[in-house]
Amino acid sequence: MSSGKKAILVASYGTSYDKTREKTIGAIERHIAESFPGWEVRRAFTSRPVIRILEGRGIHVDFVDAALDRLADEGYGTVVVQPTLVMNGVEYDYMMEEVDKRRDRFDAIAVGRPLLTTSEDFDALIEAIESAYGPEAEDDAMVLMGHGTTHFANSAYSELQLRIIASGRRDVYVTTVEGFPNYESTLDLMKDGGRRDVVMFPLMIVAGDHANNDLAGDEDDSLRNVMIAAGYNPRCVVRGMGEYPEFRDLFRAHAADAIASLSRRSGPR
Repeated sequence: MSSGKKAILVASYGTSYDKTREKTIGAIERHIAESFPGWEVRRAFTSRPVIRILEGRGIHVDFVDAALDRLADEGYGTVVVQPTLVMNGVEYDYMMEEVDKRRDRFDAIAVGRPLLTTSEDFDALIEAIESAYGPEAEDDAMVLMGHGTTHFANSAYSELQLRIIASGRRDVYVTTVEGFPNYESTLDLMKDGGRRDVVMFPLMIVAGDHANNDLAGDEDDSLRNVMIAAGYNPRCVVRGMGEYPEFRDLFRAHAADAIASLSRRSGPR
């Protein structure tokens, strides 16, 4: 099986929003490709519904299983799978199931960390948030809207909020569409903050349906209108995290760690 061919499979949830896909997922993939010459960089999505929507438009993207099988069939011996996921949740579990089924098809395979995994990852993300979003917020409060999940990994959002407070920022808030903190708990946390002008960002890799509708939409239950009803003056920045070099660098660093782990191993896995 031994082969000198090496590949990095960038595994993203995916998006059916064409305009944001290349600005975010594509930008992360290009940054990784530029950072690791000699490695073939491929794309995979973890969302089968997104893949089906794109297929209907004539756009093919492999699910993780097909992407790994393709690499094995083409003779790639060393593979790094780098997810662009925020946390180790449901999509990460799906991805790992497919990776584990195929470990014996490669000489060596390693998986990079999602955005929030280790203690150091949280600190690095907070620094990136300050650098990327700080200039756009200026003196306004910031609200970061994540997706949320029923998976126990949802606790990452609460840890991120606590770490932001511990860092000395009392004007940066984390909320989610489908988990905790929810809009109500975030408004409770904000009520004594004193600032009524709020800049809101998606804490998501792409600016897809959730960013355009749940964050900035016209419906009464969008975060924008919930904030207006509570007496705030919100401004929405509808750009995915993948558009910012600060966040792309975090995924590049995680891929670098995964590549380094391969050299520390004594033999194939």
